[in-house]
Amino acid sequence: MQYLVIIVLTMIATLATAKDKNKATLPADILNAHTVYVTILPNAGEPVTDPQANAKARDDVEKALMKWHRFSLVLDPSQADLVVCVKKGTGKAVSPTISGGPIDQRPVVFQPTDGAIRVGGHQGKPTDVEPQDPIDARPHYGTEFGTAEDLMEVHRGRETLRLATDSPAVWRYSNKDALKSPAVPAVDKFRKTIEDSEKQAANKGKP
Repeated sequence: MQYLVIIVLTMIATLATAKDKNKATLPADILNAHTVYVTILPNAGEPVTDPQANAKARDDVEKALMKWHRFSLVLDPSQADLVVCVKKGTGKAVSPTISGGPIDQRPVVFQPTDGAIRVGGHQGKPTDVEPQDPIDARPHYGTEFGTAEDLMEVHRGRETLRLATDSPAVWRYSNKDALKSPAVPAVDKFRKTIEDSEKQAANKGKP
């Protein structure tokens, strides 16, 4: 019986160790990042029932990052170490959307948060990619698939928005209400991932 208990305990310890080793870690350049640019996922349509859903999610993520006090928010992806893209889920696998026109445009930013105030101006979806077709620039309806859950992606910055978001995300989190304020679980999840990665990096440096 005692021998069986030892075997079981050994198996549990082995599984726990394997789980720790398989835990996703972030590379050093992400851990050393200081500036971040937050935007709506390019080409994301707005839910017809809530045309400001993505814009609100972007603002809530920015406020959560400001409360974290780890990053400074900038207004240009080429000046940011990280580019954070957000997209609000609709709770449905197939959803009617509206795109184009003034939706998600934000000429002025004013966000007081815990004594810090961010003021500036930029577009909600920068179009530094390529000229937009005049027809596509007008408000128009469409349909999106697989938009049930909230999504937050982290990409490397110091590039145009197109180059940044065309590269694979270094971190991605999708879940129901992941961008819901005031908690904004996606930002908290990213914070914990960074903390775990820093701990693992510190342990690797120990003799």
